[in-house]
Amino acid sequence: MKIIELKNISKTYHLEKVEVPVLHNISLDISEGEFIAIMGHSGSGKSTLLNILGLLDKPSSGIYTLATNEVSRLSDDQLATVRNKFLGFIFQSFNLLPRMAALENVLMPLVYSEDSKKDNNFIKNNHENAKKILEKVGLGDRINHKPNELSGGQQQRVAIARALINNPMLILADEPTGNLDSKSASEIIDILKGLNDLGITIVMVTHEPDLAQAAKRTITLQDGVIISDKKIRKEVNNNIEEKAEQFSRKITHHIFRLNRMKDYFFQAMRALLSNRTRSVLSILGVLIGVTGLIAMLALGRGAQDETKKRLASLGSNILMITPGSSTRGGIAFEAGSVTRFTLQDVDEIRNKVSGISGVAPYVTGRGQAVYKGKNWNVRIEGTTNDYPFLRNSQPVSGRFFTTAETVSRMKVVVIGQTIKEQLFEDQNPLGEFIKINKVDFQIIGLLPYKGSSGWRNEDEKVIIPINTAMYRLLGKEYIDSIDVQTVDESIMDEVSKNITKLILQLHRLPETKTDSINIRNMADIQETVASTMKTFAYLLGSVAFISLLVGGIGIMNIMLVSVTERTREIGLRKAIGANNNDILFQFMIESVVICVMGGLIGIIFGSLISVSLSTFAGWQTKVSLSSVILAFTFSVLVGLIFGTWPARKAAQLNPIDALRYE
Repeated sequence: MKIIELKNISKTYHLEKVEVPVLHNISLDISEGEFIAIMGHSGSGKSTLLNILGLLDKPSSGIYTLATNEVSRLSDDQLATVRNKFLGFIFQSFNLLPRMAALENVLMPLVYSEDSKKDNNFIKNNHENAKKILEKVGLGDRINHKPNELSGGQQQRVAIARALINNPMLILADEPTGNLDSKSASEIIDILKGLNDLGITIVMVTHEPDLAQAAKRTITLQDGVIISDKKIRKEVNNNIEEKAEQFSRKITHHIFRLNRMKDYFFQAMRALLSNRTRSVLSILGVLIGVTGLIAMLALGRGAQDETKKRLASLGSNILMITPGSSTRGGIAFEAGSVTRFTLQDVDEIRNKVSGISGVAPYVTGRGQAVYKGKNWNVRIEGTTNDYPFLRNSQPVSGRFFTTAETVSRMKVVVIGQTIKEQLFEDQNPLGEFIKINKVDFQIIGLLPYKGSSGWRNEDEKVIIPINTAMYRLLGKEYIDSIDVQTVDESIMDEVSKNITKLILQLHRLPETKTDSINIRNMADIQETVASTMKTFAYLLGSVAFISLLVGGIGIMNIMLVSVTERTREIGLRKAIGANNNDILFQFMIESVVICVMGGLIGIIFGSLISVSLSTFAGWQTKVSLSSVILAFTFSVLVGLIFGTWPARKAAQLNPIDALRYE
């Protein structure tokens, strides 16, 4: 039975604007069980003919029939499957992967075998078969040695074992003894003769007449034309008919299989581990970007949460009312010159405006607080007992003053945390007396820690009853401001309009004089500040994101260098059955693995830096699950995006051009 039938095969290479014809109307039949030597001088076209026979190159014209199947109609992926299942290759330069031991090099074609999709342990189960083949070629004691630990003859034996692992119907050998000494060359020829005696069809390219004598048929080429064809008939190998039938069925190639993806991952990891320095540098670029992203987002989120916390401590649903300013005759008057608030205004607002849950008037000033030779300049606020509810300032120890103490102008005070630290240090201040502007006040409560609000430290103030502040300490007749708390945020605008209308009526002002009253919405202020902090967090994140992009570009450059350096490896993988998608996925996996490892380590480092900033610098930080997911997702996307171009470049390499790359 004919394995191969060529009819009028021609091949012309197009080099820019120059056409170089190599083969001219080659017609050739190869039967099962033959051992053919193709000879000819350099440039005669013998290697090109062998590449066409091995489906590594395509003819420019003519018909190529392999095992009764017209292969010119097959796609590149189907050709890769045929090479893997039915053909075996032996190269002059061995083409063994230096990072793999002999056994692993022999098993490599199984990675791309369709049989592996049926059995998750297909490669593992073929270890014994691979060992037997290595023993058959005389390398039973060298299965775990890498190529640099083997002689040239031993490396070629590994290549022969690799060609046999899929039990091919045809072995193609391109100058298999070209790089060997005479003794090793003789041993390799003896092995090939033994394989042929077992019924395997062999086509060998050589320029040495003494080696060609081992073949049963010699074909001589000159200038792309067969000038001689000496045949010796061989017996038919009955297994070929079964192979031909399998050939017509098994020309599909499945990529998305769990075990196949596992094999791709294993191959990718071996490639990365073989270039540790390059891999570490690639990981470092992503690591820095992700570390920065995590730390920056944690810092921004911490600042945002701290700001929200401090804003919340000022109260919620608060309307802050202060006297406005007006203009008469082109002259602008100061705030409060037209409208001055009184305690009666406070009572009217509380009683006549609906939707209010609390009202707190204020008078403010500054004074010197003195205790046993220690003093501190403080902010004095006079208010009512609604204050702790409106401002979320319930005393952490002691109590707040009562309505009765406000009415009776009692000299009691609730102090902030800073005053306690400066005047009392570790001593309990409750029950002690301090002088404020030379007036004795008894401390009855300690306010919670508030921190700074803008330029003002909220912990440097003392709170006293408003009547005491107005008539005993500050000497004020009018209220400086009023805080109104609504029952719900949705009605704040309506309440604000009603308060403005009421105050204008109480002070007998026209409705157009709304500028005489200033009402600020605390919710709007909180929302504005929160939005600003969110923008700040995004700004920090974008800086880190740019760093991550720079790392991605670095990965792309390194992957492009890797593709160039591994061009021959890519050609080898395609020769033994890898198709474009196989190569694409392997290089994509390498890129993604680099980015995922960099992302995971970067998340750990970023979290440690965030904790360190919080512990040693006192900055508020918060590493959220969303920022971790975001950083990890970005690292994977960087691997996918920046690994695509190098992976596509690798996948689109022509196998024969890749094998010839120096």
